[in-house]
Amino acid sequence: MNAREVSLSAIFIALTTVAAWVTIPLGPVPITFQVTMVLLSGLLLGSRLGFLTQLLYVLAGAVGFPIFSGFSGGLAHIFGPTGGYIMAFPIAAFVTGYIAGKTDFGWRGYTIGSLFGLSVIYLFGWLWLGFYLGGAFRTAFEVGVLPFVGIDLVKVLLAVTIAKRVGKQWMP
Repeated sequence: MNAREVSLSAIFIALTTVAAWVTIPLGPVPITFQVTMVLLSGLLLGSRLGFLTQLLYVLAGAVGFPIFSGFSGGLAHIFGPTGGYIMAFPIAAFVTGYIAGKTDFGWRGYTIGSLFGLSVIYLFGWLWLGFYLGGAFRTAFEVGVLPFVGIDLVKVLLAVTIAKRVGKQWMP
């Protein structure tokens, strides 16, 4: 990684952290703006750097830095009800950046990439929450996915809009 990539990565780790601190409690899974930053890191940094940035974010939180929602961190948070969502962040950033990078960087490619990235977060989060709830996958879907679909589609539109406005100059 060169100095520019390190700087951009640090900026997105900070943005993801701040986005995690803006929390609206809603059952075992709160509403945060992390999803927006995860998608943006894939869209603006590309698949490789977006993945590495979100991986560093997850690792920093896992070792105890208070960067997750509720100013929390540590392995207990990773193994808690929201652990699957958090662990999906690097993969979601990669998928988002990969799909967007294979297109002409238009609205369509950004939106498709972001929707696939969001789907990765939902899939990992839902499965993890289902196991956390002792195999209650229907309940996990009802409390960990369905309440968030509308707001997360708005987050996708926000990420795509920001990425289009900022443009390719951010791409390393």
